[in-house]
Amino acid sequence: MEQFLRLSGYQDMPAHLRGAVIAIGNFDGVHRGHQAVLWRALEIADERRVPAVVLTFEPHPRTIFRPEIPLFRLTPAPMKARLLAGLGFDAVVEQPFTREFSSLSAERFVAEVLVGGLGASHVVTGFDFHYGKGRGGTPETLMAAGTTYGFGVTVLDAFSDEGGDVVSSSRIRALLAEGDVAEAAGLLGYRYTVEAEVTGGKKLGRTLGFPTANMSLPPETELRHGIYAVRLRRADSTLHDGVANFGRRPTVDENGAPLLETFVFDFSGDLYGETCAVSLFGFLRGEEKFDSLDALVVQMKRDEEEAKALLSGVRPFSELDLSIAFEGK
Repeated sequence: MEQFLRLSGYQDMPAHLRGAVIAIGNFDGVHRGHQAVLWRALEIADERRVPAVVLTFEPHPRTIFRPEIPLFRLTPAPMKARLLAGLGFDAVVEQPFTREFSSLSAERFVAEVLVGGLGASHVVTGFDFHYGKGRGGTPETLMAAGTTYGFGVTVLDAFSDEGGDVVSSSRIRALLAEGDVAEAAGLLGYRYTVEAEVTGGKKLGRTLGFPTANMSLPPETELRHGIYAVRLRRADSTLHDGVANFGRRPTVDENGAPLLETFVFDFSGDLYGETCAVSLFGFLRGEEKFDSLDALVVQMKRDEEEAKALLSGVRPFSELDLSIAFEGK
């Protein structure tokens, strides 16, 4: 099996991937709605016995067109790539999205990117996909272009959950802002996971008997501050259950920048400098300020027991969830 590739633009497409089925979209979150598009691309590629590749855009186009509005990205590029690899794709093309690139006409996008650069044999996308200058390209014009250039086009309708509501990245962001990681996981199809380097802290947790792995998340992260039952994946893919606090630590440093601090159960190693992933399984309580460190420690022990009880009963609900939050080394 060929190694999964992260390509930095359509010009980097290797010869062995030309003729692939191309799934196109931003796919922030790689949620169940996105997965409907992605699975269809994989099915077509399997039927034709050709590679399956994702074309996405970095940074997210909204940050170029509306830079004044911070965007809480569910899956920065490395995490998105990990999820796409887990689904079974051969590569992702992380096309640099600039003002210049956005000025390509719809016709040039098809001719230069899809045909000349990627050599697409079939394109799969969602019903709301637009491309080219001024979003002039539509699913209808893409189908017409496919007829002209000789590639197939499949366009999928919006994907709705069991309640009939459309699954969207904005809906998932709103759930995470409320701390509802369980409901968000149901829409994502896997446990919401963040990834960052473990950095040194004040080591206060160590003196309290709760040493933590500290990770700074992007400032745009709108996850609710509070305590979560989590699972940490190390760089060597080993998994460890734990309890994490995301927030400003009001008892000891209420003016500090938000941090994700994970207390890993039954672990005494050194994680500093290691890039780890933390999957969130359940929200335990909101962040609060305690009158003393002793009162804080009492609550932390309760949090530990509650997290252990919650994590003891968790089960994967998809192959993707299994690969992200359950399968260790």
